[in-house]
Amino acid sequence: MIFDKRIIKAIFLTRPNRFEAYVYMDGQEILVHVPNTGRCSEILIPTVQVLLREENNPRRKTKYDLIAAYKNGKLINIDSQIPNKVVYEALNKGKIEYFKKYNKIEKEKTFGNSRFDFKLSNFENQECYLEVKGVTLEHDEVTSFPDAPTERGKKHLMELVEVKKSGREAGILFLIQMQDVRYFTPYDEMDEEFGQALRYAQREGVCVSAYNCNVGESFIELDREIQIKL
Repeated sequence: MIFDKRIIKAIFLTRPNRFEAYVYMDGQEILVHVPNTGRCSEILIPTVQVLLREENNPRRKTKYDLIAAYKNGKLINIDSQIPNKVVYEALNKGKIEYFKKYNKIEKEKTFGNSRFDFKLSNFENQECYLEVKGVTLEHDEVTSFPDAPTERGKKHLMELVEVKKSGREAGILFLIQMQDVRYFTPYDEMDEEFGQALRYAQREGVCVSAYNCNVGESFIELDREIQIKL
């Protein structure tokens, strides 16, 4: 997908809370919105170059969203709204092999007590519920999720198992919002229960996949499937 709003470079200064950050741009310090509630502490480090997206909404407190940052020369998108958009585009283009048999794509559909990102179906009455998780945590080209404890993530995995038991297909896709990575693995040190739930879900037949992205200053798109180590 190509960004249709103005993208501006700035220098990151500090992040006083989950939703806001201060950056240096055009000779002044300004407050911006951070569209990611994760910690991103290994990315948002003082003096790193970041990308801002201009949001011309007069009712907003801030004029810009902080959507990406350079980490050791690697551009990482941190906008939590991006993964679903990238996957939706990829599903429509048939770029994800496992889900190519589905021709109907619905967003935000409920099964049991959970709302999943996508419900996929086709003319053969086959159905699949798909959850997408954005990944920004990386060290030495190894990517991990989550970067903060996530009870909601574990709940989604347990519900995906129930989807599978109902005779439908179920999947979780980790969208790695950067290029040049070697593999993906759950971050057990941060949330051991999520890692255990992910392994259990895979054993129960839930499709667990990971894809990286081609990332530029004005675009992001799904690239290729990445190895998973559980």
